[in-house]
Amino acid sequence: MTTATHPFGATAPAPGGMTAPIGPVKATFGGALRSEWTKIRSVRSTFWTLIVALVATVGVSVLVALGTVGSKSALEDLKTTGDPTMQTMSGFILGMLAMVVFGAMAITAEYSTGMIRTSFTSQPRRSVVLAAKALVMALVALVIGLVSSFASFLIGARVFSGHGIHVGLGDPHVLRAVAGGGLFFAVTALLAFGLGAVLRHTAGSITAGVGLMFLLPVLQSFLPGSWRDHIGKWLPLNTGGNIMTTRNTEHMFTAWTGFGIFALYALVVLIAGFWLTRKRDA
Repeated sequence: MTTATHPFGATAPAPGGMTAPIGPVKATFGGALRSEWTKIRSVRSTFWTLIVALVATVGVSVLVALGTVGSKSALEDLKTTGDPTMQTMSGFILGMLAMVVFGAMAITAEYSTGMIRTSFTSQPRRSVVLAAKALVMALVALVIGLVSSFASFLIGARVFSGHGIHVGLGDPHVLRAVAGGGLFFAVTALLAFGLGAVLRHTAGSITAGVGLMFLLPVLQSFLPGSWRDHIGKWLPLNTGGNIMTTRNTEHMFTAWTGFGIFALYALVVLIAGFWLTRKRDA
């Protein structure tokens, strides 16, 4: 019996006992999303990066809260001029670094193994592959961020309540600040993902992401006062981190304005990554 084989190996019955092609199988965005979700769930390094992000964020936040109530001067400062909500989420500085690693590896891991060629062969529209990767990765980062922020806040608020500082989700701007932790993680991961698409190298992308999010604020602190205030408010960490505050900080953008600028940074890098991916060989 003769057969007519489909380009992807699939055949279908035809009159006279023969088989005939079933026609081309269309690669859809939904299929790309399912594929990327499977990759994230099955890669061990990704799983442990997310666990580290969650544990480090909540763990450090709780330790800072306990350290604050253990210091009489720190407790008084928090009561008078501090932001208790932001103080409960102090661990996000470490979680942010884990999100940089997660976002970068979501794209660079396939370049390092050569699997990106397989992904682009199964879905020739490269922008669809990247969009699916970015969307799945951002949603996972958002969930991890929300779990981290609400857990950190609820535990920290409980610690503070025993020392005369009462803060709840119903207080002004508190819910926005706590939910902002999830948004901050998601956009941080997207920024790192864009860097990964541009550089296509894991170590280089992580280094660039850490430099943008962590080292620039350190270098900015050495600038003269007027320069430090003017430049500091434009740095990604400061623009994005403001979403987790309940009080406007002097010389800084408001919460949503700053976060919009942070998201714009990520968008610019993502656009560059998408464009270069379409132009370069895999």
